[in-house]
Amino acid sequence: MSEAKGPLEGKTVLDLTTALAGPYATLLLAGLGARVIKIENPSRGGDSSRNNSPYVTADGLSMLRTSADDMSVSMMVRGRNKESITLNLKHPRSREVFLDLAREADIIVENYSAGVTARLGIDYAAVREVNPALVYTSISGFGAQGVEGDGKAMDTIIQALSGVMMTAGEPGDAPVRFGLPVGDLVAPLFAVIGTLSAVIHANATGEGQHVDVSMLGSLTSLVACEPFDALESVGIPLRTGAVVPRLAPFGTFRAVDGWFAICAPTDAFAGGLLRALGREDLVDDERYATRDARVRNADELHGRIQEWAARKPLSEVLAALSGNGVPAAPVRDTAEAVRDELVLARKEVVPLIHPQFGFVEGLYGSGLPVMFSRSRTDLSRPAPGLGEQTEDVLSEMLGYDDATIGGLRGEGVL
Repeated sequence: MSEAKGPLEGKTVLDLTTALAGPYATLLLAGLGARVIKIENPSRGGDSSRNNSPYVTADGLSMLRTSADDMSVSMMVRGRNKESITLNLKHPRSREVFLDLAREADIIVENYSAGVTARLGIDYAAVREVNPALVYTSISGFGAQGVEGDGKAMDTIIQALSGVMMTAGEPGDAPVRFGLPVGDLVAPLFAVIGTLSAVIHANATGEGQHVDVSMLGSLTSLVACEPFDALESVGIPLRTGAVVPRLAPFGTFRAVDGWFAICAPTDAFAGGLLRALGREDLVDDERYATRDARVRNADELHGRIQEWAARKPLSEVLAALSGNGVPAAPVRDTAEAVRDELVLARKEVVPLIHPQFGFVEGLYGSGLPVMFSRSRTDLSRPAPGLGEQTEDVLSEMLGYDDATIGGLRGEGVL
């Protein structure tokens, strides 16, 4: 039986992205088996992630770059399985090289601000002229139509505008910025969904198209999945902190030596919780016997849980809850979470490998959290150095000879 291949094997992606949102989208495509050619600006040192401290050096992690071989952890995560070529897209001759690449590609992903690719002459309209079947995906802060002002968007700006900052914390608290850059990470998921849908269409019809995904729309659409307006209209507060009264018993609580989470909104789970608390006498109590009753008495119920747990070690709390069929788990820190044996075995988190220095103890990156019965996923190839595959791509993919490549390099195109 032949070795399994990635489901996108044979597809070529031109990666015009930088920072996080775009590179994460192309990382997923690379993990699914596509050939991803990362096009980087040589005059700016390539992808901005290459200059994100900390760096992996010959002596381990460092806040400062110490040699040309050092690589930022950010690039080690986001650049895996990709090839890197340099191309100065502001140089007049670069457009010709780019369009030659586009003729041979299946997908382009870019995350410039709206209007930039048109000014450079490499937008979807230009690409469609040379390759009508190509799928061209744009990830931007606000959409391809643009907005007033510079239209630049950072994750914190998107979190602020989406409303998500006002869904966490206690009532009256200052806005809470999510530590995980959710705006930067949600948009690429939708971008990959859109890209793959368009690829299916192109395979069936020969017609490519422009896929337009905004960070603001992606995150706000998730905020809208919860009926916050409706909840507030009936007196349920938008922000409830560590607990969710409308799902009581539900939330995070503290034991003597750590935190734990409970999700027990059904009658059966709530009954199990009361038994774990040693209060079987309350299972049929009118205050707790039904979901509506528990919502009305959520503060009292959550108070009982906290009072019970505050005197017990976490292991005893979790054993009691588990023994009574209550969905509960310890609240882990990130170091514990990425070392979970299950997620490591499923390659949902994987060790990071430096191209020269190998594995640095304790350094992990995101895997591709999808398992196939026939296809394979893989993110084991280390990130490339800036422009590492420039000559190979231009000669093998486009047939450029050494003189042509040397001329382009001499003119500052590469």
